[in-house]
Amino acid sequence: MSETPTSWPRLPIVQVALAGRCPRCGKGRLFKGVLQVRDQCEVCGLDLRQSDVGDGAAVPALFVLGTIIVGLAFWVEFRFSPPLWVHAVVWPIVSVPLAIGLIRPTKAALVAMQYRYRRSEMGL
Repeated sequence: MSETPTSWPRLPIVQVALAGRCPRCGKGRLFKGVLQVRDQCEVCGLDLRQSDVGDGAAVPALFVLGTIIVGLAFWVEFRFSPPLWVHAVVWPIVSVPLAIGLIRPTKAALVAMQYRYRRSEMGL
């Protein structure tokens, strides 16, 4: 690439996180599959293998989602008193899509923050 790292626009982390796009160019897709980060951006060629968010995305998502789901489960139990099997069926169906929906942007935000604040450690 003929462009230097300083010529790339500074993209808002929230925008990159919600769109799931490359933190450098904002155009390439960040994920291949559901939660796996690509090896490199298909548009600008940014090496994304150096970014390691580990379980950092899961922790805030679990706290938020756990609070919401437990609160809703208590409300359903005390309001409607359904049989136990209803809880066993309903909450996994609700929890899994919400967990993925929360973890994906959180993971994208962490990758974007690593790109912005740890470029030297990423070899950029």
